[in-house]
Amino acid sequence: MSLHLNAFLMGVGHHEAAWRHPRTNERAVLDVEHFQNLGRIAERGTLDSVFFADGLAAGPRIERNTLAVFEPITLLTAIATATEHVGLIATASTSYNEPFTLARAFASLDHISGGRAGWNIVTSAGADEAANFGLEGIPEHQRRYERADEFLQVALKLWDSWQPGSIVLDAAEGRFADPAKVHPIDHVGERFRVKGPLNTPRSPQGRPLLVQAGSSETGKEFAAQYAEAVFTAQRALEEGKEFYTDLKCRLPKFGRSRHDLKVLPGIVPFIGSTEAEARELEESFTALISPDYALRQLSTMVGVDLTEHALDAPLPPLPPENEIQGNKSRYQLVKDLAEREQLTVRQLIARLGGGRGHRTFAGTPEQIADELQLWYEQGAADGFNIMPPYLPGGLEDFVDHVVPILRKRGLFRTEYTGRTLREHYGLPEVDAAAAWPAAQ
Repeated sequence: MSLHLNAFLMGVGHHEAAWRHPRTNERAVLDVEHFQNLGRIAERGTLDSVFFADGLAAGPRIERNTLAVFEPITLLTAIATATEHVGLIATASTSYNEPFTLARAFASLDHISGGRAGWNIVTSAGADEAANFGLEGIPEHQRRYERADEFLQVALKLWDSWQPGSIVLDAAEGRFADPAKVHPIDHVGERFRVKGPLNTPRSPQGRPLLVQAGSSETGKEFAAQYAEAVFTAQRALEEGKEFYTDLKCRLPKFGRSRHDLKVLPGIVPFIGSTEAEARELEESFTALISPDYALRQLSTMVGVDLTEHALDAPLPPLPPENEIQGNKSRYQLVKDLAEREQLTVRQLIARLGGGRGHRTFAGTPEQIADELQLWYEQGAADGFNIMPPYLPGGLEDFVDHVVPILRKRGLFRTEYTGRTLREHYGLPEVDAAAAWPAAQ
């Protein structure tokens, strides 16, 4: 069994100052060919997948930082035409979409890509996102997950509303599909009423790979019930092992085995020919951080307005986690980091600049491979969410210098052995017969 590698791609890099750095071209954020090239680089490294996060508001980025310019399902459709194997994962919100339209979009991406689609399920925790959909505040955390649960149930029913073999395409008889194998779902719930069936036939995977990234208690329960991959943020090995064990131990009560869900912590690798060179590279990015922008970002993470707070002072007293309606797990990570290392605000925003709380690591390709191997063999990860600090160079360095080491150690594939994203992640095909047993 080998580890899994996903490339989490963002604009011209994860570091918030990436677009200002001489190693990037700031105009590439508007160029679809830039993103298609990233897909080809990831495929050259036989990575399992590429992933694009998404938000539904401009937020505080307009003056100081680049936006996620393209809607990710649309962008991944363009990348699908430029690649053949690498998986294609997009974030989409259950709070501000409808199950029918989103299920159809992912089914379409799965068809277009030949079975490579994945959905990162989020509930959207930003007040500015809520305001774009007519709400005065963020919906309460528990209710967001309750909506997500029913939303996903509807989507699963819609993807299964076309049985395998439902497409006939008998031109002589004039039969496109077998109506006995296409079913309305007749869903009536607390939040959604959906008749169905989906108006896109069953896709190559049946349904996309289901991904989740929340690490709150509610988020972990949701992941244990539904997710097939989890993108997470732990900064220390013991924290990673604790999260990994906790999540895997929740699976049996949902009738699942530990192999049904893959845990992929994020890592932001600064790669150099020597450790000193890698650290110098990281520092060159840190020097370009705009403090006013970083303070607004940090304010959002911790739920306190820090825009007028002194940079060389510690954080002010923060509210308890149960009062946070935004991203609870990221709030706790930032709070713990600041308190554990007694960081000033200036030091904290420098530490968060590379990956917004994800672990950063500066070193040689061998040192990075050692770190990944350690987490994998110590039971803290099934693979990793690789978050290049700058693009395309950071991804090229990982693919060309770290991946060969992992291959030589027998930890990663040398070629693709499957066709679909589910096969890349070592997951079984969806049991379509279970959805409509009476129709078999």
